[in-house]
Amino acid sequence: MAKKRQEDPPAGSPAWMATFSDLMNLLLCFFVLLFSMSTVDAQKFEIIAASFSQTFSVFHAGSTAIGDGVLVSNGVSQLNELDDYVNSMGKAPTDEESKIDSLEEMSASLDAEKLKKSEELAEKIEEAMDEQQLEKDIDMEVTSQYVQLTLKGALLFDSGSDQLREEAEPIVSKLGQILERYAESTIEIEGHTDNVPIHSARFANNNELSSARALCVFDYFVENTSLRPEMIKHSGRGEYVPIADNSTPEGRAKNRRVEIRIYHTLSNY
Repeated sequence: MAKKRQEDPPAGSPAWMATFSDLMNLLLCFFVLLFSMSTVDAQKFEIIAASFSQTFSVFHAGSTAIGDGVLVSNGVSQLNELDDYVNSMGKAPTDEESKIDSLEEMSASLDAEKLKKSEELAEKIEEAMDEQQLEKDIDMEVTSQYVQLTLKGALLFDSGSDQLREEAEPIVSKLGQILERYAESTIEIEGHTDNVPIHSARFANNNELSSARALCVFDYFVENTSLRPEMIKHSGRGEYVPIADNSTPEGRAKNRRVEIRIYHTLSNY
């Protein structure tokens, strides 16, 4: 019986090898593409390269050879230091840190603008008070939010009363004219008293008295000036916000007062 002729193997590489080669080429192209899209910090690279160029050692106190044992003993700690240094170089702030810094800068800039606005308003009001000869009767204080004018309570009201004294009306009238000219935003009137208790048929305590005095000044401005009522707020703080010692007559006299705060257009009100 004749032997069956054995078939020759197919020419060329096996099919699986062609598929594998294609896969490797694709992976190579993929990683080359990733590398080409990355950026290299030239300054960082130069510093690292310079460390190698110093007698072929990256260690400041190290050796050029391994045989003396110094490299092993010093190299580990210095490698860690070098790694920390390289990692920290050129480290950009995070988005959150950038936002915080930006917000802080904006806030500081806005505060400066507010203070400048208050100072400009205070300068105008001070000139007007000098013209009206009110500088002796009214104290001024400036903050970034407002200009505050303080009138002595004894100047405006008799003890225990919420009715303007006759001699105080010209002062309040001149002040109203100044507010008409320079008030740009909200005006707040606050009444304050000392801590001496009051019991009368009209007022049960200092809270009621201070509120009534602030309302009296509000009513005068509304009736005798062109100021819009919706721009003016009034409140009584009683004895709870003293500016002087209530244990002395002089201190109690300072605490009996009416404060008028003039806010500007940049105020947080």
